Amino acid sequence: MNEVLLSMSAGLIVGVVFSAIKLPIPAPPVLSGVMGIVGVYAGAVGYQWIVERFFS
Repeated sequence: MNEVLLSMSAGLIVGVVFSAIKLPIPAPPVLSGVMGIVGVYAGAVGYQWIVERFFS
């Protein structure tokens, strides 16, 4: 839970700083970008599960 709070805090700070200096936010656009990140994470977790289950 601590990682989640630190990550959220860092994201909020970066969002404020980027908005203050009039730069576009460094985040993926809308839902498709967020789903891409979720897919990358799910693929990494799935790979680890497959390796542990079938090759250990």
